[in-house]
Amino acid sequence: MDLDRPPPRSRGIYLLPNLFTTCGLFAGFYAIIAAANSQFTAAAIAVFVAGIMDGIDGRVARLTGTSSDFGVQYDSLADLVSFGLAPALVMYHWSLSALKFDGGTLGRVGWAVAFLYAACAALRLARFNTQVGIVDKRWFVGLASPAAAGLMMSFVWAFADGELGWSGEELRYVALGVTLCAGLLMVSRIRYWSFKGSGEGGARADRVPFAVLLVVPVVIAMVVIDPPRVLLAVGVIYALSGPLLALWQRTRRRSEPA
Repeated sequence: MDLDRPPPRSRGIYLLPNLFTTCGLFAGFYAIIAAANSQFTAAAIAVFVAGIMDGIDGRVARLTGTSSDFGVQYDSLADLVSFGLAPALVMYHWSLSALKFDGGTLGRVGWAVAFLYAACAALRLARFNTQVGIVDKRWFVGLASPAAAGLMMSFVWAFADGELGWSGEELRYVALGVTLCAGLLMVSRIRYWSFKGSGEGGARADRVPFAVLLVVPVVIAMVVIDPPRVLLAVGVIYALSGPLLALWQRTRRRSEPA
């Protein structure tokens, strides 16, 4: 036995992509704190910031060649906080908690549905991690957790600023439906376009249709005009696109001759 041999060096982690992941995790944590202090607009914006960080960290890792198993697992845990726990708690503090004024049973329904959303986000992330490299990269199976969180938080943001004249307490039943639908869509088998290119290998893997480049500046201009309402419209349209596409494909198959 060689006693002079130095102990093996521990494997380090890449700083840059994990730094963006940590920023996203902080944004999700801040959203929870802000919601507990009734700062719902700030909480909703923080979740959108977490979504931006989530989009950046993976691309930075691929561009710099710093992808790692540690980064993948860390990103999933951060996503659970930012897109699972944070939206559920923000929605609960803003609106679902008001269901207790309609009776003790409905009060328990409010926090139970908030928990259901968080659990569906965890299941969605776990399923996504096990399907990497198996499913077609052009599609998500089920509504992606950042998209579901965006739908939830755009709904809160659109009404929490007071411009539309509706409060979370008044919209508690609508919020209940939004939370339930967002959670169930995450764990559904419905396909959603991932905006990740053609699905082919090689240099064409990340290419998207030219029409997408035309839509992006239009959406950006609209978001600048009225961010919460435009983001809510985009979230609703994207959430409905999956079921509508599945319905259209089923109708087309039935109409085709045997």
